This record gives sequence, structure tokens and C-alpha cells, in this order.
Amino acid sequence: MSSTEMRTWRRQRTWALKEAGWEQQRIAEALGVTEGAVSQWMQMVREGGPDALVAKPRLDKASKLTAEQKAQIVPLLEQGAEAHGYAGQVWTLARVADLILRQFGVKYHSATMSDLLREIGWTAQRPI
Repeated sequence: MSSTEMRTWRRQRTWALKEAGWEQQRIAEALGVTEGAVSQWMQMVREGGPDALVAKPRLDKASKLTAEQKAQIVPLLEQGAEAHGYAGQVWTLARVADLILRQFGVKYHSATMSDLLREIGWTAQRPI
């Protein structure tokens, strides 16, 4: 599921839970979002109907890394997290973002890393 599809699903799920009588705070907790986000989405429905919840693809996703730099990421990841100073061999989104910053001087927010990892054939892991 793409990030756009995920945003749409979360928004539509919010609406479904609200329609089922859930309180805003409970919806936010269940979906891992803020009450402010729930409020914004409910405002979107009031103004534009449920179709207003369909997320639009982000157009500002131009890569900050060159193709050559992207090609260097996989060999770096294959060295293992410990080879780059992390405790344990698990690569997390935050660790990959930190590695890219240290190696290439390019700053990514960890939340945007999953798209980049997918692009280079990797997926994010969650530590136990």
C-alpha cells in the first residue's frame, strides 16, 4: 500500500468510526493520530463530503539523493547496523535516515524513509 493509499485509508477509517459513534479521542488513539488530525478530517467531510478524504499524491517528492548516492545505500546497509556504530543489527527508519545524513550530508525525516527503502528494494524493520 502506498503512502497516499495509507493516508486515504486512515482518513476514511476515521470517518467510519465517527459514524459508528466513536468519540474523537478514542478514534485518535485507535489510529495513532492526534485529535487535531481527526478534527481536520471531520471538517473536510463537513465541507466536501466523504470524497474529500481521498488523499492526493504528494508532488514535492523529488529525491534529495542522486542516483549514484542511492546506489551506494544498499552496500552500506549490507555492512550491517553495527558496522556503522549502532547497537544491534536492526536497521530502523531513523537509523537509515541518520546513516544517509552522516554519509551524504542529506537530511531525511525518518517518516519518509520507507518510500526510499522501497525504491532501493529494502523494507523497514521494527526492533523488538
